[in-house]
Amino acid sequence: MDAKIKAIDIFPMIVMGGLFVLVDVLAFWVTGPFEAAGQVAYIGSGPDDFMNVLFFFAVLIVFTAVILIIAKLGKARIIQAIFLGSVGVLGIYVFYPLLSYVFPSELSMGISVAIMVAIVALLVKFPEWYVIDVSGIIIAVGAVAMLGISLTVLIALVLLIGMAVYDAISVYKTKHMIDLADTLIDLKLPILFVIPKTRAYSLVKETTGLKDKLKEGGKRDAFFMGVGDIVIPGILAAATFYYGVVNSIPEVGLAMGLSVTAGTLLGFAFLMTFVVKGKPQAGLPFLCPGAILGYAISSLLLTGALVGI
Repeated sequence: MDAKIKAIDIFPMIVMGGLFVLVDVLAFWVTGPFEAAGQVAYIGSGPDDFMNVLFFFAVLIVFTAVILIIAKLGKARIIQAIFLGSVGVLGIYVFYPLLSYVFPSELSMGISVAIMVAIVALLVKFPEWYVIDVSGIIIAVGAVAMLGISLTVLIALVLLIGMAVYDAISVYKTKHMIDLADTLIDLKLPILFVIPKTRAYSLVKETTGLKDKLKEGGKRDAFFMGVGDIVIPGILAAATFYYGVVNSIPEVGLAMGLSVTAGTLLGFAFLMTFVVKGKPQAGLPFLCPGAILGYAISSLLLTGALVGI
């Protein structure tokens, strides 16, 4: 029985690991167009301002609290509207600068809007797992690239450490992140990646919530991974890549960015040893240290110092 379970689990794990690589590499690719379009996301005096981290956490805490309150009030449609609206806007920000390299500005905007209207419509009418995953990739690539060029390496490191601590507290202590995940899974929103264990799996037909499955000890037919688990360590990967580009050493930046991704995958491997036991785990306490380790080792080997600090 154990061998069978391991065989079922291995392929979804490989797919999840591949998502880290896919998102980071695509984010590296779009940093140039994002910079050219002026799509940055810092506040205060610039990307090296520690207010960026405080602002990020303030938005995260307030947003999470608002979503949980709305969920308790039974206003699921409001949550759906908020998230789908955010997906649409961020998707336009992803496609517009890329299309602008090929088409005139007005046409690029029109095509970007049309693409995201179609994707949002699919999320409303047919929120199957692969539709959600494609949408999640678009969101993740946009967020990683935008924040990667908006934060210095030092600020990105501080953000990763803070997010790892927050994730651990929200999953193991307050447990509100499990409540949030349960709500989002039930609403079929693209804030989670869904990796089925079998071809027959359908998220649309899923009727049992995550919390109920955990209480009943039921077997999960799919792995769920938060988009944030890829985005947060990806920010450091994109920031180190962008550091190399800005300082005219793109080869070093690429090597360091990929090393951060490799370190994240190492943390992911450790994380999966706990996830396969069936209990929800905070991902960032595993992923962020791996990403930071990848940064530190590659930086010291390639430059002899911790670049960006």
